[in-house]
Amino acid sequence: MDKYLNKIYKNQALIYKVFLFLLTTALIIYLFPKQGKFKFEISKGKPWQYENLVAPFDFAIQKSDQEIRQLKNKIIDEHSPFFQFNQDIPERVKSELEDRLETSFNDSIMRVDGLKLIKFARNTVNHLYDQGVINPRKSFKENQIIFLIRENEAKETVFRNLFKIENLDGFLSEEIEKAGLNEYRSELRKVFFEVIEPNVSLNEELTEKDLEAKLNDISYTKGIITQGSPIINKGEVIDSNKLLILESLKKEYQSDSSNVANQYIVVTGYSLLVGLALFMLLLYIQKNDPNLFENNKEITFVFFNLSLVIVLTILVQRMNVEYIYAVPVCILPITLNAFFERKIGLFVHVIAVLIIGFIVPNSFEYMFLQIMAGVVTVVSFSELYKRANLFISVGQIALVYIFAYFAFTVIQEGNFNGISVLTISMFFINGVLTLFVQPLIYAYEKTFGLVSDMSLLELSNTNSKLMKELSNKAPGTFHHSLNVANLAEAAANEIGANAMLVRVGALHHDIGKMTNPAYFTENQITSVNPHDDLPPDESARIIINHVIHGIEMAKNHNLPDRIIDFIRTHHGDTLVAYFYIKALGRAKETGEEIDIKDYQYPGPRPFSKETAILMMADSVEAASKSLREPTTEKIDEFVEKIVDQKMEEGQFLNANITFKEIQIVKKVLKRKLNNIYHLRIEYPG
Repeated sequence: MDKYLNKIYKNQALIYKVFLFLLTTALIIYLFPKQGKFKFEISKGKPWQYENLVAPFDFAIQKSDQEIRQLKNKIIDEHSPFFQFNQDIPERVKSELEDRLETSFNDSIMRVDGLKLIKFARNTVNHLYDQGVINPRKSFKENQIIFLIRENEAKETVFRNLFKIENLDGFLSEEIEKAGLNEYRSELRKVFFEVIEPNVSLNEELTEKDLEAKLNDISYTKGIITQGSPIINKGEVIDSNKLLILESLKKEYQSDSSNVANQYIVVTGYSLLVGLALFMLLLYIQKNDPNLFENNKEITFVFFNLSLVIVLTILVQRMNVEYIYAVPVCILPITLNAFFERKIGLFVHVIAVLIIGFIVPNSFEYMFLQIMAGVVTVVSFSELYKRANLFISVGQIALVYIFAYFAFTVIQEGNFNGISVLTISMFFINGVLTLFVQPLIYAYEKTFGLVSDMSLLELSNTNSKLMKELSNKAPGTFHHSLNVANLAEAAANEIGANAMLVRVGALHHDIGKMTNPAYFTENQITSVNPHDDLPPDESARIIINHVIHGIEMAKNHNLPDRIIDFIRTHHGDTLVAYFYIKALGRAKETGEEIDIKDYQYPGPRPFSKETAILMMADSVEAASKSLREPTTEKIDEFVEKIVDQKMEEGQFLNANITFKEIQIVKKVLKRKLNNIYHLRIEYPG
C-alpha cells in the first residue's frame, strides 16, 4: 500500500494534469450539441467540392431566416389591434355634465338658456362618443385598420375614426360657435374638460394573443424535395437557391433521430476530437515551455482561459447565433501574452478556435476570421502597461474582422447587399469588450499569483522599499544591479526578449548580498578584505549563499516566481573560481581533498532568453571592474572571453536562445561598455 501511495505522491503533478485534461474535455463536451454533425461544409459562392448529391429522403425546403424575419415584420406591421368600447362612460358623462351646468351657471342664465345648454351638452357628448373617445398611449397610423369591441362584438374600423382627447379643445370651439353659445365659451370648455374621459382603450391581452396566433401560423417551408432528386453536382457553385436547399437538408439531417442512432456515439466522437486538440496543446507546451508545463498553477490558468472563451462562445451561440462575433475571443491571446511567451498565446488561441469551429455555422469563415485576428493580436500587442498600445491593438483587430468579413461577403453574394450592419456592429462590440482585458489581467494576477508587464513596471521602480534597502545596505551592489539592468534591457530589446522582465530581474538578482554586504568587493570601501581571514571554503560558502539568501528575501517580499527565477539562475551552476583555485593551491601544501561541489553554485542553469541575458550581462559587468586602461579592443576581447566561457560550460543549453542571438547580445554588451567607459573610435588625423 505504501508503495502505491509513494508512486502516487511522486506522480501527483502528472495526475493533476490528467485530471485537468479530463475535466476540461468533459466541460466542453457537456455544452456541445448532441445531434450528429452534417458531413458537408456549405459556403455560399464556393464550388461544391464533393460528389454529386441527391436527396437521401423527402424533406421540406426551409425558408431563409431573412424571409422569415421579413414575413414576421410584415405581420407585425399590418396587424390590427383590438380596442375595447366602454358603454357606461358616455351615460355617466351626460349625467355629470347636466349637474355641472346647473352649478356652473346662475339661475337667471339657466332660466333663459338652460334648455339650450343642456341640449348642446347632450348632442356634443353623443357626437364625441359615437365612435369612441381615446387617449392613445401608443402611436398608431391614422389609416390603420383596428377592431373595436362593442357589446361583445368586434367590428372593423379605422383608427382615425376614434376621437382623440387631444383634439377636444378645437372640437369644442367649433361646436360652441355653431350652437351660438360663444358668450358661454369659457364656462362650457371648463365643464367639458373636467367631465369628458376616454371610453376606448387598447385590449393588449387580446391583441397579443391574436398577433401570436398569426405568427404561429407562419409556414416555415416552401416546397418539398423528394427522395432521389438531384440537389447539386460536383463543381457547381452554391448560389442562394442551392444554399437554401442544402441548409434545409442539413437542418433535417441534424433533427432526424434516425441519423443519430446513438447520442453516446456522437459524444464519443466529439470527445476524441476535443481530447486530441487539448492533448496537442499539452505536448506543445511541454516541448516549447517546459517550465510552464511543470507549473500546475500556470497550466490551470491556461486551461481556465481556454475553457472560458469556448464556454462563453457556446452560450452566446445558443442565445443567438447572430451575436457570436461579439464574443471577444482575442482576449485569450492578449491575456496569455501578458504572462507567457507569444507563441504560447497564439497556439492556445488556435486550439480554442479549432474547437469552437466544430459547432459554429460557416466554420471556415469563422475560423479564418478568428485566426487572422489572433495573429494580428500576437504580432501587434506588446507592452501592456502602455495604455495606448491596447487601444491601437484593439483597433487593428476590429479592422481585420471587418475587412475579412467584407471580403467573404463579396465572394459569397457577388455584391455589397449582403453586408450585415448587425454583424459589423458585433465587431465593434467585440472591440469594446476586449478593452476589459486590463482589469481582467489584474484580477488574474491576484488570483493566480502571476506577473504581467503592469506588475513589472511597478517592480522596476528603484524607489521601492526593497530597492531602497539594497541601496542603503549594499550601495555598491545596488549600483552594479543598475548597470546590469541597463545592459540586459538593451540586449533584450535587440533580440526581441521581454526587456521589462529582464530589467526587473536584473535589479533584484543580487538582493541576497544584503546579508553580508562587506564580503563582496563592490561594497568594500577600504583596503581591508574580510576574506583574507577566512579559509577558501568558508569564503566560497558566503559568496554562494547570496543566491539562497536572495531567494528567501524575494519570497518574504512577495516577489513573483518569474523574478525569483533570475536570482536562482544568474550564476547557474558555475564555480566560484577565485576561491576554488585558492583552495587547490592550499591543498597542494596541506594534502587535503577538495570537493568541487563546495565551490559550485546550486543552479539551475538559465532556462529562458531573459535569464541567459542576465547571466551574460552580470558576468561581463562584474568582471569589467578589473579592466585596466580599457580600450575598445580590450573590451571586445573581454566580452568574447566571458560569454564564450559560459557557453563552453554549457550554461545556455537549457535556454531557448540561439547562437545568433548570443552574438547580438555580445555586440550590445560591447557597445554599452564602450559608452560606459566613454571610449571613442580614433580616426586618422
